[in-house]
Amino acid sequence: MTIPTATAGQTLVDKPKLTVWQIFTMSFGFLGIQFGFALQNGNTSRILRSFGADVDQLPAFWLVAPLVGMIVQPLIGHYSDRTWNRLGRRKPYFLTGAILSSLALVFLPNSGAVASVVPALWIGAGMVMVMDTSFNIAMEPFRALVADNLPDKQRTLGFSIQTFLIGLGAVGGSYLPEWMGNHGFSLEAGKNGVAENIRYSFYIGATVFIIAILVTVFFSREYKPADYEKYHGKADTSHKKSGVREIIHDFQHMPKTMKQLGLVQFFSWFALFSMWVFTTDAVATHVYGLTGEYSKSVAYNEAGNKVSSAFGVYNGVAMFYALLLPAIARRIGRKATHAFSLMAGGVGLISIFFIKDPVMLKYSMVGVGLAWASILAMPYVILSGSIPPGKLGIYMGIFNFFITLPQIVNGLFGGWIVHHLYGGQPIYAIVLAGFFLFCAAISVLFVYDAGDIRISREKTRLATS
Repeated sequence: MTIPTATAGQTLVDKPKLTVWQIFTMSFGFLGIQFGFALQNGNTSRILRSFGADVDQLPAFWLVAPLVGMIVQPLIGHYSDRTWNRLGRRKPYFLTGAILSSLALVFLPNSGAVASVVPALWIGAGMVMVMDTSFNIAMEPFRALVADNLPDKQRTLGFSIQTFLIGLGAVGGSYLPEWMGNHGFSLEAGKNGVAENIRYSFYIGATVFIIAILVTVFFSREYKPADYEKYHGKADTSHKKSGVREIIHDFQHMPKTMKQLGLVQFFSWFALFSMWVFTTDAVATHVYGLTGEYSKSVAYNEAGNKVSSAFGVYNGVAMFYALLLPAIARRIGRKATHAFSLMAGGVGLISIFFIKDPVMLKYSMVGVGLAWASILAMPYVILSGSIPPGKLGIYMGIFNFFITLPQIVNGLFGGWIVHHLYGGQPIYAIVLAGFFLFCAAISVLFVYDAGDIRISREKTRLATS
Protein backbone atom coordinates (compact mmCIF):
# COMPACT_ATOMS: atom_id res chain seq x y z
CA MET A 1 0.00 0.00 0.00
CA THR A 2 1.31 3.48 -0.86
CA ILE A 3 1.56 5.85 2.05
CA PRO A 4 0.54 9.41 1.22
CA THR A 5 2.67 12.44 0.60
CA ALA A 6 1.31 15.97 0.79
CA THR A 7 0.65 17.62 -2.53
CA ALA A 8 -0.03 21.22 -3.44
CA GLY A 9 -3.40 22.68 -2.49
CA GLN A 10 -4.20 20.24 0.29
CA THR A 11 -5.37 21.41 3.70
CA LEU A 12 -3.94 19.19 6.39
CA VAL A 13 -5.32 18.66 9.89
CA ASP A 14 -2.95 19.16 12.81
CA LYS A 15 -2.00 15.91 14.49
CA PRO A 16 -3.37 15.58 18.04
CA LYS A 17 -0.89 15.95 20.88
CA LEU A 18 0.18 12.77 22.64
CA THR A 19 0.53 12.32 26.37
CA VAL A 20 3.98 11.81 27.88
CA TRP A 21 3.00 8.19 28.58
CA GLN A 22 2.08 7.62 24.93
CA ILE A 23 5.40 9.10 23.80
CA PHE A 24 7.20 6.98 26.41
CA THR A 25 5.70 3.66 25.32
CA MET A 26 6.12 4.56 21.64
CA SER A 27 9.87 5.01 22.19
CA PHE A 28 10.43 2.31 24.82
CA GLY A 29 11.85 -0.15 22.30
CA PHE A 30 14.84 2.15 21.96
CA LEU A 31 15.84 1.21 25.50
CA GLY A 32 16.34 -2.37 24.32
CA ILE A 33 18.10 -1.34 21.11
CA GLN A 34 20.56 0.82 23.00
CA PHE A 35 21.10 -1.80 25.72
CA GLY A 36 22.35 -4.13 23.00
CA PHE A 37 24.16 -1.32 21.18
CA ALA A 38 26.04 -0.37 24.37
CA LEU A 39 27.17 -3.96 24.87
CA GLN A 40 28.39 -4.00 21.29
CA ASN A 41 30.18 -0.63 21.52
CA GLY A 42 31.85 -1.34 24.84
CA ASN A 43 32.92 -4.93 24.23
CA THR A 44 33.21 -5.81 20.53
CA SER A 45 36.79 -4.56 20.23
CA ARG A 46 38.00 -6.67 23.14
CA ILE A 47 36.06 -9.71 21.91
CA LEU A 48 37.71 -9.40 18.50
CA ARG A 49 41.07 -8.78 20.17
CA SER A 50 40.62 -11.96 22.21
CA PHE A 51 39.97 -13.79 18.93
CA GLY A 52 43.31 -12.57 17.55
CA ALA A 53 42.71 -9.16 15.90
CA ASP A 54 45.52 -6.58 16.10
CA VAL A 55 44.63 -3.09 17.37
CA ASP A 56 45.23 -1.47 13.96
CA GLN A 57 42.90 -4.07 12.37
CA LEU A 58 39.93 -3.13 14.56
CA PRO A 59 38.59 -0.29 12.35
CA ALA A 60 38.37 -2.69 9.40
CA PHE A 61 36.16 -5.08 11.39
CA TRP A 62 34.05 -2.20 12.71
CA LEU A 63 33.66 -1.05 9.11
CA VAL A 64 30.94 -3.66 8.68
CA ALA A 65 28.50 -1.60 10.74
CA PRO A 66 28.38 1.60 8.66
CA LEU A 67 28.50 -0.31 5.36
CA VAL A 68 25.48 -2.35 6.38
CA GLY A 69 23.69 0.74 7.69
CA MET A 70 24.28 2.66 4.47
CA ILE A 71 22.50 -0.07 2.52
CA VAL A 72 19.86 -1.25 4.96
CA GLN A 73 18.47 1.96 6.48
CA PRO A 74 17.36 3.70 3.25
CA LEU A 75 15.75 0.47 2.04
CA ILE A 76 13.96 -0.07 5.34
CA GLY A 77 12.86 3.57 5.34
CA HIS A 78 11.62 3.33 1.75
CA TYR A 79 9.58 0.19 2.28
CA SER A 80 8.29 1.12 5.73
CA ASP A 81 6.83 4.29 4.13
CA ARG A 82 4.83 1.94 1.90
CA THR A 83 3.83 -0.77 4.35
CA TRP A 84 0.59 -1.40 6.17
CA ASN A 85 -0.43 -4.74 7.66
CA ARG A 86 -1.96 -6.11 10.85
CA LEU A 87 1.02 -4.95 12.92
CA GLY A 88 1.16 -1.48 11.35
CA ARG A 89 3.64 0.49 9.24
CA ARG A 90 6.89 0.61 11.21
CA LYS A 91 6.30 -2.16 13.77
CA PRO A 92 6.90 -5.15 11.46
CA TYR A 93 10.42 -3.91 10.75
CA PHE A 94 11.63 -3.19 14.25
CA LEU A 95 10.08 -6.41 15.57
CA THR A 96 11.97 -8.42 12.93
CA GLY A 97 15.15 -6.51 13.72
CA ALA A 98 14.73 -7.20 17.44
CA ILE A 99 14.47 -10.95 16.95
CA LEU A 100 17.56 -11.07 14.72
CA SER A 101 19.52 -8.74 17.03
CA SER A 102 18.79 -10.88 20.09
CA LEU A 103 20.05 -13.98 18.31
CA ALA A 104 23.24 -12.18 17.25
CA LEU A 105 23.85 -11.00 20.82
CA VAL A 106 23.72 -14.61 21.99
CA PHE A 107 26.02 -15.96 19.26
CA LEU A 108 28.74 -13.26 19.13
CA PRO A 109 30.53 -14.12 22.42
CA ASN A 110 30.30 -17.81 21.54
CA SER A 111 31.98 -17.47 18.15
CA GLY A 112 35.06 -19.24 19.49
CA ALA A 113 33.08 -22.47 19.83
CA VAL A 114 33.38 -23.08 16.08
CA ALA A 115 37.06 -22.14 15.86
CA SER A 116 37.95 -25.68 14.79
CA VAL A 117 35.93 -25.16 11.58
CA VAL A 118 36.30 -21.44 10.81
CA PRO A 119 38.68 -18.98 12.55
CA ALA A 120 36.88 -17.45 15.51
CA LEU A 121 37.89 -13.96 14.38
CA TRP A 122 36.00 -14.31 11.11
CA ILE A 123 32.97 -15.86 12.78
CA GLY A 124 33.01 -12.99 15.28
CA ALA A 125 33.24 -10.43 12.49
CA GLY A 126 30.35 -12.18 10.74
CA MET A 127 28.25 -11.99 13.90
CA VAL A 128 29.06 -8.27 14.16
CA MET A 129 27.75 -7.87 10.60
CA VAL A 130 24.53 -9.76 11.43
CA MET A 131 24.13 -7.75 14.62
CA ASP A 132 24.58 -4.43 12.87
CA THR A 133 22.18 -5.39 10.10
CA SER A 134 19.60 -6.33 12.70
CA PHE A 135 20.17 -3.18 14.76
CA ASN A 136 19.65 -1.08 11.62
CA ILE A 137 16.42 -2.90 10.75
CA ALA A 138 15.15 -2.22 14.26
CA MET A 139 16.46 1.33 14.68
CA GLU A 140 15.49 3.29 11.56
CA PRO A 141 11.69 2.85 11.81
CA PHE A 142 11.71 4.23 15.38
CA ARG A 143 12.92 7.64 14.20
CA ALA A 144 10.20 7.71 11.56
CA LEU A 145 7.56 6.52 14.06
CA VAL A 146 8.19 9.53 16.31
CA ALA A 147 7.99 11.94 13.37
CA ASP A 148 4.87 10.14 12.07
CA ASN A 149 2.89 10.51 15.28
CA LEU A 150 3.97 13.79 16.83
CA PRO A 151 2.94 17.32 15.86
CA ASP A 152 5.82 19.69 15.20
CA LYS A 153 5.52 21.36 18.60
CA GLN A 154 6.09 18.03 20.37
CA ARG A 155 8.97 16.74 18.29
CA THR A 156 11.74 18.13 20.48
CA LEU A 157 10.00 16.56 23.49
CA GLY A 158 9.53 13.30 21.58
CA PHE A 159 13.15 12.99 20.53
CA SER A 160 14.27 14.03 24.03
CA ILE A 161 12.23 11.25 25.66
CA GLN A 162 13.60 8.87 23.06
CA THR A 163 17.13 9.99 23.94
CA PHE A 164 16.36 9.56 27.66
CA LEU A 165 15.35 5.95 27.02
CA ILE A 166 18.41 5.45 24.82
CA GLY A 167 20.54 6.66 27.72
CA LEU A 168 18.75 4.44 30.24
CA GLY A 169 19.32 1.35 28.09
CA ALA A 170 22.91 2.32 27.37
CA VAL A 171 23.70 2.80 31.06
CA GLY A 172 22.45 -0.71 31.80
CA GLY A 173 24.37 -2.23 28.89
CA SER A 174 27.55 -0.32 29.71
CA TYR A 175 27.72 -1.12 33.42
CA LEU A 176 26.56 -4.72 33.18
CA PRO A 177 29.92 -6.40 32.32
CA GLU A 178 31.73 -4.80 35.27
CA TRP A 179 28.81 -5.52 37.60
CA MET A 180 28.83 -9.16 36.52
CA GLY A 181 32.58 -9.29 37.08
CA ASN A 182 32.14 -7.92 40.60
CA HIS A 183 29.46 -10.50 41.44
CA GLY A 184 31.16 -13.80 40.83
CA PHE A 185 31.47 -14.05 37.05
CA SER A 186 35.03 -14.73 35.88
CA LEU A 187 37.21 -12.15 34.08
CA GLU A 188 39.46 -14.91 32.76
CA ALA A 189 39.18 -15.67 29.04
CA GLY A 190 37.24 -18.95 28.83
CA LYS A 191 37.81 -21.83 26.46
CA ASN A 192 36.02 -19.88 23.72
CA GLY A 193 38.27 -16.85 24.27
CA VAL A 194 35.63 -14.63 25.92
CA ALA A 195 35.34 -14.00 29.66
CA GLU A 196 32.29 -15.31 31.49
CA ASN A 197 31.11 -11.87 32.59
CA ILE A 198 30.94 -10.76 28.95
CA ARG A 199 29.05 -13.83 27.71
CA TYR A 200 26.32 -13.59 30.33
CA SER A 201 26.02 -9.85 29.84
CA PHE A 202 25.23 -10.47 26.17
CA TYR A 203 22.60 -13.06 27.11
CA ILE A 204 20.89 -10.55 29.39
CA GLY A 205 21.15 -7.92 26.67
CA ALA A 206 19.34 -10.16 24.20
CA THR A 207 16.48 -10.64 26.68
CA VAL A 208 16.15 -6.92 27.45
CA PHE A 209 16.22 -6.10 23.73
CA ILE A 210 13.26 -8.27 22.78
CA ILE A 211 11.15 -7.37 25.84
CA ALA A 212 11.57 -3.61 25.26
CA ILE A 213 10.56 -3.92 21.60
CA LEU A 214 7.47 -5.89 22.57
CA VAL A 215 6.39 -3.07 24.90
CA THR A 216 6.32 -0.68 21.93
CA VAL A 217 4.60 -3.23 19.68
CA PHE A 218 1.79 -3.89 22.17
CA PHE A 219 1.31 -0.48 23.79
CA SER A 220 1.83 2.07 21.02
CA ARG A 221 -0.31 2.87 18.00
CA GLU A 222 0.23 3.94 14.43
CA TYR A 223 -2.14 5.97 12.30
CA LYS A 224 -4.12 3.90 9.83
CA PRO A 225 -3.78 4.94 6.18
CA ALA A 226 -6.97 7.03 6.19
CA ASP A 227 -5.90 8.94 9.30
CA TYR A 228 -2.35 9.29 8.01
CA GLU A 229 -3.72 10.89 4.84
CA LYS A 230 -5.78 13.33 6.92
CA TYR A 231 -2.66 14.52 8.76
CA HIS A 232 -0.04 14.21 6.01
CA GLY A 233 -1.92 14.53 2.71
CA LYS A 234 -2.42 12.32 -0.31
CA ALA A 235 0.39 10.58 -2.12
CA ASP A 236 2.31 12.59 -4.69
CA THR A 237 2.97 10.08 -7.48
CA SER A 238 4.53 12.52 -9.94
CA HIS A 239 8.00 11.16 -9.18
CA LYS A 240 7.03 7.64 -8.28
CA LYS A 241 9.71 5.12 -9.22
CA SER A 242 10.51 1.62 -8.12
CA GLY A 243 12.73 0.72 -5.17
CA VAL A 244 16.32 1.87 -5.57
CA ARG A 245 15.48 4.37 -8.35
CA GLU A 246 13.14 6.29 -6.06
CA ILE A 247 15.74 6.26 -3.27
CA ILE A 248 18.26 7.75 -5.72
CA HIS A 249 15.71 10.36 -6.82
CA ASP A 250 14.97 11.36 -3.22
CA PHE A 251 18.69 11.47 -2.46
CA GLN A 252 19.25 13.89 -5.34
CA HIS A 253 16.41 16.12 -4.10
CA MET A 254 17.17 16.09 -0.38
CA PRO A 255 16.30 19.28 1.52
CA LYS A 256 18.91 22.01 1.92
CA THR A 257 18.94 21.57 5.69
CA MET A 258 19.81 17.88 5.34
CA LYS A 259 22.80 18.68 3.12
CA GLN A 260 24.11 21.21 5.63
CA LEU A 261 23.62 18.83 8.54
CA GLY A 262 25.63 16.27 6.58
CA LEU A 263 28.90 18.05 7.40
CA VAL A 264 27.97 18.29 11.08
CA GLN A 265 27.18 14.58 11.13
CA PHE A 266 30.43 13.71 9.35
CA PHE A 267 32.59 15.31 12.05
CA SER A 268 30.39 13.99 14.86
CA TRP A 269 30.28 10.35 13.78
CA PHE A 270 33.93 10.20 12.74
CA ALA A 271 34.69 11.15 16.33
CA LEU A 272 32.23 8.66 17.83
CA PHE A 273 33.60 5.81 15.70
CA SER A 274 37.13 6.52 16.96
CA MET A 275 35.90 6.60 20.54
CA TRP A 276 34.10 3.26 20.30
CA VAL A 277 36.91 1.50 18.45
CA PHE A 278 40.01 2.79 20.21
CA THR A 279 39.11 3.81 23.78
CA THR A 280 39.70 0.39 25.35
CA ASP A 281 43.20 0.05 23.87
CA ALA A 282 43.94 3.74 24.45
CA VAL A 283 43.15 3.36 28.16
CA ALA A 284 44.98 0.00 28.37
CA THR A 285 48.20 1.43 26.93
CA HIS A 286 48.12 5.12 27.93
CA VAL A 287 46.53 4.84 31.39
CA TYR A 288 47.28 1.26 32.52
CA GLY A 289 50.65 1.18 30.78
CA LEU A 290 50.17 -2.22 29.15
CA THR A 291 52.59 -3.25 26.42
CA GLY A 292 53.28 -6.28 24.25
CA GLU A 293 50.69 -9.02 23.78
CA TYR A 294 48.26 -7.87 26.43
CA SER A 295 44.89 -8.58 24.76
CA LYS A 296 44.17 -11.80 26.72
CA SER A 297 45.39 -10.58 30.10
CA VAL A 298 43.24 -9.95 33.16
CA ALA A 299 44.58 -6.38 33.24
CA TYR A 300 43.25 -5.79 29.73
CA ASN A 301 39.83 -7.07 30.78
CA GLU A 302 39.97 -4.76 33.80
CA ALA A 303 40.73 -1.84 31.47
CA GLY A 304 37.88 -2.94 29.24
CA ASN A 305 35.48 -3.07 32.19
CA LYS A 306 36.59 0.40 33.25
CA VAL A 307 35.94 1.74 29.76
CA SER A 308 32.55 0.03 29.57
CA SER A 309 31.59 1.60 32.92
CA ALA A 310 32.87 4.98 31.75
CA PHE A 311 30.66 4.64 28.69
CA GLY A 312 27.86 4.06 31.17
CA VAL A 313 28.65 7.46 32.68
CA TYR A 314 28.32 9.28 29.36
CA ASN A 315 25.08 7.46 28.65
CA GLY A 316 23.78 8.29 32.13
CA VAL A 317 24.60 11.96 31.65
CA ALA A 318 22.96 11.85 28.22
CA MET A 319 19.84 10.27 29.70
CA PHE A 320 19.17 13.24 31.99
CA TYR A 321 20.60 15.96 29.77
CA ALA A 322 18.18 14.87 27.03
CA LEU A 323 15.28 15.97 29.23
CA LEU A 324 16.79 19.46 29.47
CA LEU A 325 17.30 19.89 25.73
CA PRO A 326 13.79 21.25 24.96
CA ALA A 327 14.14 24.00 27.59
CA ILE A 328 17.69 24.89 26.52
CA ALA A 329 16.67 24.95 22.85
CA ARG A 330 13.76 27.28 23.59
CA ARG A 331 16.12 29.69 25.33
CA ILE A 332 19.20 29.76 23.07
CA GLY A 333 17.99 28.02 19.90
CA ARG A 334 18.44 24.50 18.58
CA LYS A 335 21.69 25.13 16.71
CA ALA A 336 23.37 26.86 19.64
CA THR A 337 22.24 24.03 21.93
CA HIS A 338 23.82 21.45 19.64
CA ALA A 339 27.02 23.49 19.24
CA PHE A 340 27.48 23.87 23.00
CA SER A 341 26.93 20.15 23.56
CA LEU A 342 29.42 19.16 20.86
CA MET A 343 32.06 21.48 22.33
CA ALA A 344 31.61 19.81 25.72
CA GLY A 345 32.15 16.42 24.08
CA GLY A 346 35.35 17.61 22.42
CA VAL A 347 36.74 18.79 25.75
CA GLY A 348 35.82 15.46 27.33
CA LEU A 349 37.61 13.33 24.74
CA ILE A 350 40.78 15.44 24.67
CA SER A 351 40.98 15.33 28.47
CA ILE A 352 41.54 11.55 28.34
CA PHE A 353 45.07 12.25 27.12
CA PHE A 354 45.90 13.83 30.51
CA ILE A 355 44.47 11.04 32.67
CA LYS A 356 46.81 8.83 34.72
CA ASP A 357 44.26 7.36 37.13
CA PRO A 358 41.53 5.25 35.41
CA VAL A 359 39.01 6.46 38.02
CA MET A 360 39.20 9.91 36.41
CA LEU A 361 37.92 8.53 33.12
CA LYS A 362 34.33 8.95 34.28
CA TYR A 363 34.81 12.74 34.53
CA SER A 364 35.92 12.92 30.90
CA MET A 365 32.74 11.14 29.94
CA VAL A 366 30.50 13.88 31.36
CA GLY A 367 31.23 16.12 28.39
CA VAL A 368 30.86 13.19 26.01
CA GLY A 369 27.43 12.57 27.54
CA LEU A 370 26.27 16.09 26.70
CA ALA A 371 27.43 15.63 23.11
CA TRP A 372 25.87 12.16 22.80
CA ALA A 373 22.45 13.31 24.00
CA SER A 374 22.45 16.18 21.55
CA ILE A 375 23.74 14.06 18.64
CA LEU A 376 20.87 11.61 19.15
CA ALA A 377 18.21 14.32 19.30
CA MET A 378 18.98 17.75 17.88
CA PRO A 379 19.94 16.87 14.26
CA TYR A 380 16.68 14.94 13.91
CA VAL A 381 14.66 17.76 15.47
CA ILE A 382 16.24 20.26 13.07
CA LEU A 383 15.81 17.89 10.13
CA SER A 384 12.24 16.71 10.73
CA GLY A 385 10.70 20.10 10.02
CA SER A 386 12.29 20.20 6.55
CA ILE A 387 11.21 16.74 5.31
CA PRO A 388 8.23 16.50 2.92
CA PRO A 389 5.34 14.66 4.62
CA GLY A 390 5.07 11.05 3.54
CA LYS A 391 8.85 10.87 3.05
CA LEU A 392 9.82 10.59 6.71
CA GLY A 393 10.98 6.98 6.51
CA ILE A 394 13.05 7.29 3.38
CA TYR A 395 14.69 10.60 4.37
CA MET A 396 15.48 9.35 7.86
CA GLY A 397 17.13 6.40 6.12
CA ILE A 398 18.99 8.61 3.63
CA PHE A 399 20.13 10.81 6.53
CA ASN A 400 21.90 7.72 7.80
CA PHE A 401 24.39 8.14 4.91
CA PHE A 402 25.85 11.05 6.85
CA ILE A 403 26.31 8.76 9.85
CA THR A 404 27.76 5.80 8.00
CA LEU A 405 30.07 7.63 5.55
CA PRO A 406 32.38 9.10 8.23
CA GLN A 407 32.56 5.72 9.93
CA ILE A 408 33.51 4.09 6.63
CA VAL A 409 36.23 6.69 6.06
CA ASN A 410 37.50 6.14 9.59
CA GLY A 411 37.33 2.38 9.16
CA LEU A 412 39.39 2.52 5.96
CA PHE A 413 42.07 4.90 7.20
CA GLY A 414 41.84 5.02 11.01
CA GLY A 415 43.86 1.86 11.63
CA TRP A 416 46.54 2.89 9.11
CA ILE A 417 46.82 6.30 10.79
CA VAL A 418 47.20 4.76 14.25
CA HIS A 419 49.82 2.29 13.02
CA HIS A 420 51.91 4.55 10.77
CA LEU A 421 51.38 8.10 12.04
CA TYR A 422 50.69 7.56 15.73
CA GLY A 423 53.27 4.80 16.23
CA GLY A 424 50.65 2.31 17.39
CA GLN A 425 49.38 4.69 20.12
CA PRO A 426 45.54 4.78 19.90
CA ILE A 427 45.29 7.62 22.44
CA TYR A 428 46.00 10.08 19.60
CA ALA A 429 42.95 8.81 17.72
CA ILE A 430 40.90 9.88 20.76
CA VAL A 431 42.49 13.34 20.76
CA LEU A 432 41.70 13.75 17.05
CA ALA A 433 38.11 12.72 17.79
CA GLY A 434 37.87 15.57 20.30
CA PHE A 435 39.02 18.11 17.72
CA PHE A 436 36.49 16.74 15.22
CA LEU A 437 33.69 17.44 17.71
CA PHE A 438 34.91 21.05 17.83
CA CYS A 439 34.63 21.14 14.02
CA ALA A 440 31.09 19.77 14.22
CA ALA A 441 30.14 22.48 16.74
CA ILE A 442 31.32 25.22 14.39
CA SER A 443 29.62 23.65 11.36
CA VAL A 444 26.17 23.44 12.95
CA LEU A 445 26.05 27.22 13.38
CA PHE A 446 25.80 27.56 9.57
CA VAL A 447 22.82 25.17 9.17
CA TYR A 448 19.50 26.63 8.01
CA ASP A 449 16.87 25.76 10.64
CA ALA A 450 13.38 27.00 9.87
CA GLY A 451 12.29 26.07 13.39
CA ASP A 452 14.89 28.32 15.01
CA ILE A 453 13.81 31.16 12.72
CA ARG A 454 10.16 30.62 13.63
CA ILE A 455 10.95 30.58 17.37
CA SER A 456 13.04 33.76 17.04
CA ARG A 457 10.24 35.57 15.22
CA GLU A 458 7.74 34.46 17.85
CA LYS A 459 9.97 35.79 20.65
CA THR A 460 10.32 39.11 18.79
CA ARG A 461 6.55 39.31 18.31
CA LEU A 462 5.88 38.67 21.99
CA ALA A 463 8.53 41.16 23.05
CA THR A 464 7.05 43.96 20.92
CA SER A 465 3.38 43.21 21.61
